[in-house]
Parts: sequence; structure tokens; C-alpha cells
Amino acid sequence: MSATPATSGPLRFPPGFLWGAATAAYQVEGAAREGGRTPSIWDTFSHTPGKVAGGDTGDVAVDHFHRRHEDVELMAALGLGAYRFSVSWPRVQPTGRGPAVQRGLDFYRRLVDDLLAHGIRPVLTLYHWDLPQELEADIHGGTASGGGWPHRDTAQRFADYAAIVAEALGDRVEWWTTLNEPWCSAFLGYGSGVHAPGRSDPEAALRAAHHLNLAHGLAAQALRAALPARGRVMISLNPAAVRARSRTPEDLDAQRRIDALATRIFTGPLLRGAYPADLLADTAHLTDWSFVRDGDLTVIKHPLDALGINYYTPTVVSAGTDNAPLPRHDGHGGGARSPWPGADRVAFHQPPGDRTAMGWSVDPTGLYDLLMRLHREAPGLPLFITENGAAYEDRPDAEGAVHDPERIAYLHAHLAAAHRALTDGADLRGYFLWSLMDNFEWAYGYSKRFGAVHVDFTTQARTPKSSGHWYANVARTNELPVLSPGMSAP
Repeated sequence: MSATPATSGPLRFPPGFLWGAATAAYQVEGAAREGGRTPSIWDTFSHTPGKVAGGDTGDVAVDHFHRRHEDVELMAALGLGAYRFSVSWPRVQPTGRGPAVQRGLDFYRRLVDDLLAHGIRPVLTLYHWDLPQELEADIHGGTASGGGWPHRDTAQRFADYAAIVAEALGDRVEWWTTLNEPWCSAFLGYGSGVHAPGRSDPEAALRAAHHLNLAHGLAAQALRAALPARGRVMISLNPAAVRARSRTPEDLDAQRRIDALATRIFTGPLLRGAYPADLLADTAHLTDWSFVRDGDLTVIKHPLDALGINYYTPTVVSAGTDNAPLPRHDGHGGGARSPWPGADRVAFHQPPGDRTAMGWSVDPTGLYDLLMRLHREAPGLPLFITENGAAYEDRPDAEGAVHDPERIAYLHAHLAAAHRALTDGADLRGYFLWSLMDNFEWAYGYSKRFGAVHVDFTTQARTPKSSGHWYANVARTNELPVLSPGMSAP
């Protein structure tokens, strides 16, 4: 399916459009026990038998901690203007409390210095899912499974951590992202349990979502207090492009219900200072939302300098029928519990057409729709595509080269959709490819490859794929070329 019409010539992007690539600390750094770092919830989860494909862990990942300089030189060779990376909370503040470990901060100081020396803008994310394990287990003497994001104190701990990192790096880093995809942290971590910490409690997932929102607001305040005037604050969401399977009232209500849980649970308080009334009604049988305290929504609605959007595939839903088992092709793993509290009778469908190695439908219209929706809902707020990409079965050929025409076609179609949104008025400022290189893909371990750079997980050798060279040309020229013959757009 495609909503991006063929063009007769290259598509120019605005001057100053930021071209980058992204990674996350636990997925790339390794060095899990070096420099004072203590376990995160993902260390604990990945070391729990049966939680991650192949028993894989991020203990070594792609060894970015030791290969930092080599990787920055690779970014420079690919012509990247920016690198979006995350800081490992337990590397900087191992217990989630108290002073920083300077050895941990030193790694990020050196990384930022290397990036700046190569003319690459650092774009820092404070949280990409690696909560210190001690915070997950700590509720001041309670049970070992009762802390983490469902516990209000975690939001304040996050603000304290944000201030520590801002004091260390604020003189060199302009763009700061508080959270990456809080939906995944809340609903995959505490709802379905397919992500760390692996809990399955719908009420706890809703509490976690609110406390993540609160953590963003408190951290944004802490960043404003610590950063110089040029500092910029944003958050990266993964809003869903939800589509009803039909136009029946029942299917449209399923669409509304999932849109509230996937998107408006975050954009409501962030942009308007209120949770959607229909969300509260849909989940009233699970919680009375008394964990939302006076003043919380004012804190959450802290002014943003930009909004990040992560997009991979749309979501197709319908109303369930009778009491038969419902399909749940929602792209978020096959956990025994649903990550959609209050939506037990919503069915999720796999649309026809091309799919990636993740089984995700290839459909750039979803990206266009989200960009235009957020442009309408938050006029004047700059937007960044902070993640977009695809996993395919990439293998080196006999000469060691890695050809991935499917990924080039995927990226071309989605960049064309982004350009169409720009043409139609969206204030889109930049695009970050997911991912710079193959890495630890969460519950899928090392079985899925998203990188523009191939990594041999045994030798750690890096090889730019054909998509990496293609994307480098886009970044250097600031234009999207006509798709080459033989590479049909999805």
C-alpha cells in the first residue's frame, strides 16, 4: 500500500533539515558490569530464562562502550548530521539514587566530544527503558515486585537523574529527550510483560503510564533549571496510526478505544493538560485514577521545544465477536496478557501486503497521517521523526557486502511520505533512522537486524549495508533521489 505518488525528480528537503541515526544504550553499549554500572531491569529480564529469544542478553551487545571512537568515525563517513543516543541510567547513577558515578559520565563526555569533533550533533535521550533494578524492587520495604514505574517515587528519582546528566553535559548538548516510547515502558513492561520488568497487571500499567508522564514533566523542569538558554527539551512517543477494519460503529469504537490507550493517554496530558474522558471511562473498572494528584497535570504540560515521533507500521482493529479468541496482530509480541487494558474485546489484524522481518506491514501512509495529525493538534510545535526503519534478513554475500534493497525501498517510501507532510504544512525538522547498526533487539535478542550497518555479532566487525550508503547520499545532498530501477516502493 502506498500513499506517496511516484515523482519525476528528486525531492528536496528544507535547508537545515537534520539527518541522523539512533541507538539505545542497552542495545549497543555492552560493558554491563564495568565502571560501576549495576543491573537495569533489562539485565534482570534478559537473564531470566525464556524471556528473550535465544537466551540473548545485552551484556556485550555490539560493544559500543569500547568501540565508541570507531563508531563515531563510521557515522562521520556516512555523512550523519546527528546521532541520537541514550544514556544508561544505571551506568551514571547505579542505584537510581545519590551522586553520579563519574566514570559513567566520562563515557558520555568522551562520546559527545567525539561527536562534536566530527561535526555531528549529539541528541541525547535520558531514558530508553533501562530503569535501575533497585528502583524496580524498591517500595520502601514493600515486596520485591512492587516498585518501578507504577510507584510514584520513581518519577522524582528520574528528575534527579536528569539534573545530574544535564549538569555534566548541558554545555555541549543542545537537544534533550526525556523519555523514549513511554507506551512500551508502561504497557509492554507492566501490562503484557513481554518487556522488562515482565509484570502483567493492567492497573499497574495505567499507573506506570501516568508516572512516566509525570517523570517527563518533572525532568523537563529539572532540565530547564540546569541547562543553558540554548537547551531544548522534547519527548519521543510512538503514537499509533490506528485504522478501523470497517466503518461499522463497533469497529470505529474499537479504533477510538485503542487510539486513547496508544496515543491520547500521552498527548492529552502533554499537550492539553488532561487525560481523555473516554480513556477514564474505558478503564474505570480497573482503576479510579486516584494516583493522579492535584498539580500533576500542570507539571506534565510543561512546554516542549519539539515532539519526537517513532513510526514503523499502522495498527488495524475491529470489534471482537462473541467470546471467541481474538487475533492480536498488534506488532508487540505474543504475551499471554494483552498490553491494552480495558480493550479485551478488540481484535488486531495483519493487513495484506509487504511485511518486514518483524511481520510488520509496510505502509508509509501511517507516517504521513501521524505527522499531519500532530501538526493539527499541536500547531507551532516542531516535529522530529526520531525513529523509523525496518528489519530484514540481511546477510553478507561472498565478497562481504550486504545488499538490502528492501530496506532502501522502505526508507524511500517513508521519506517520501515525510516530504509530502512537509509540503502539506507539517513543521518537520529532522529524521533519525532506526538504527545506526544491528544490535540487541529487546525480546527478539539478536535475531532481528534493523541497522544501516551490519554487525557480525561474533567478531563485532561493522559493514555498512547498501542502505547505509544510500542513506548517506540522502543526508549529504539533502534530497531524496528517484528510486532506482528494480527497487519498487512498498
